[in-house]
Amino acid sequence: MKNGFVKMAAGTPKIQVADCIHNTEEILRLIGEMDAEGAKIMVFPELCITGYTCSDLFWQNVLLESAKNRLLWLAEQTRDVDALIFVGLPMEVECKLYNVAAVLNHGRVIGLVPKTNLPNYAEYYEARQFTAADDKSRVVVLAGEEVPFGTRLLFSCLQIPWMEVAAEICEDLWVPCPPSISHALAGANVIVNLSAGDEITGKDVYRKELVNGQSARLVCAYLYATAGEGESSTDLVFGGHNLICENGSVLAEARRFRNETIYADVDVKRLAAERRKMTTFPAADREGYRVVSFNLKVEETHLKRVFPPKPFVPSNKAEREKRCDEILSIQAMGLKKRLEHTHCRSAVLGISGGLDSTLALLVTARAFDYLGLGRECITAVTMPCFGTTDRTYRNACDLTKKLGATLREVDIKEAVTIHFRDIEHDANKHDVTYENCQARERTQVIMDIANQTGGMVIGTGDLSELALGWATYNGDHMSMYGVNASIPKTLVRHLVRYFADTCGDKELSDILLDVLDTPVSPELLPPKDGEIAQKTEDLVGPYELHDFFLYYMLRAGYEPDKIYRIAGLTFEGVYDKEIILKWLKNFYRRFFMQQFKRSCLPDGPKVGTVAVSPRGDLRMPSDACARIWLDEVEKL
Repeated sequence: MKNGFVKMAAGTPKIQVADCIHNTEEILRLIGEMDAEGAKIMVFPELCITGYTCSDLFWQNVLLESAKNRLLWLAEQTRDVDALIFVGLPMEVECKLYNVAAVLNHGRVIGLVPKTNLPNYAEYYEARQFTAADDKSRVVVLAGEEVPFGTRLLFSCLQIPWMEVAAEICEDLWVPCPPSISHALAGANVIVNLSAGDEITGKDVYRKELVNGQSARLVCAYLYATAGEGESSTDLVFGGHNLICENGSVLAEARRFRNETIYADVDVKRLAAERRKMTTFPAADREGYRVVSFNLKVEETHLKRVFPPKPFVPSNKAEREKRCDEILSIQAMGLKKRLEHTHCRSAVLGISGGLDSTLALLVTARAFDYLGLGRECITAVTMPCFGTTDRTYRNACDLTKKLGATLREVDIKEAVTIHFRDIEHDANKHDVTYENCQARERTQVIMDIANQTGGMVIGTGDLSELALGWATYNGDHMSMYGVNASIPKTLVRHLVRYFADTCGDKELSDILLDVLDTPVSPELLPPKDGEIAQKTEDLVGPYELHDFFLYYMLRAGYEPDKIYRIAGLTFEGVYDKEIILKWLKNFYRRFFMQQFKRSCLPDGPKVGTVAVSPRGDLRMPSDACARIWLDEVEKL
């Protein structure tokens, strides 16, 4: 449970209809397997102690007594199991029969949640045997102990105060206003569903969308365990399509017709953080609810959860291509609006032959296409200086010409040399002044050309550079509209590759692929043997690590040790933990030190859930202290 991860499980036992002894033994066997895997929340299907398909046998006292006795047996057998366990059974209360989820913890039945919505249409006729739950809170005596009975029960873990669990049963989810909505508004961030939905063609797709959508809507984990093989096949077949979802992401999904147990490491702490951040998610209203406490040992969860190494980039090719086209359109539409509003009919940008300026030029070309303006109104300025290599210079020129933009070349070596003389700087001293003089000269050139042409300077800097402050203040840091401001470096690469793959022009594609193959560099230091001497990732660290750190810090709110832990798992075999720790320290140090550059960013379009605009997503003091974050890193 370290870092807020709690392992959860949803399983489908292979039952025998109306054989409560066999069924509870099978449930116990699965509980043993789940316990061995470290699961702390365990969910089984609706009416699994008897079987869902008992039909009118539910009226038989023998079956009802057997189910109750075997529930108590199961509770006793799980006394030493450290988990919150949900199992389904029929239960008679006040001469009425209810479809119930029984909740077990350390040998005790601590709650009974009846089903609210009984389907009585198509193949379902539950209202024939069962009574729908009402809002009344009752107490049922089991083995001489009073047990809360009602739909409004919250199960709160004493050892994990930010985890609260609630239950609904099958059809409860499929109605216009599911009980889980009230549960979530009362504070539950883990919802379990004991289900017995049958399989018909296409139903699995709808079910998955429904469960996952509910987890997103309620900002919760949603565990769905459903009946499978063993139920009567008189008229229906059950598939055991179990699901575990977390805030709109499917963490685990069972193969149908396999009676498969699934596991997921649910980040309950992140769910609590997401709700805390959402001002539209109301404070918990527990009126009418009874809070039932339960105990779990605080243990470290052995993580098997997979974290994508590039969280900003979809791993699925089709989804990635769709996302890339969407992002390019968002960037271009943002620029289109700004050009229209300012009545600019030209745009100016520095073109270096590197990734960022390449993407900015592609976006600008698309914006001009949207406006119906000729691309010759785009002025791409190449500004060779001391660090420019033939490769990047050639790519900058070829790309500009291929896209139909106007190419201008301004060699800034003489201007920078004069500036060195004016400020009395030794040109042989390759320090930060040497580099920044060039960056600021480039910015001055394109700003003045924009004045000449009545145009707008398009910024090329990306999100990763802004996070690290890897930009010259009032140099490449400044523009009139920054189209890449919310695009992390790992995503920039995929956007350019997408354009190369889909442009339908081999010459253009070849240029873009060569840009992709070029080391990331500001080219501010003289080349060595004609090759780039200054490689950014050698200086600030691998961008794939920094983008990973950035995502989980800003989007997920993870603390340093949690980021370090999951980075170690994700990049195992790629980077040593010492290397990860080194760049994590550098990330936090630079992120806090360089906020002053982000505080005065030019406008630019937001394209994803992580952005650093001072007007929107990141309102952070420029002089905030990084001490407590760095102290946490030092402890690792």
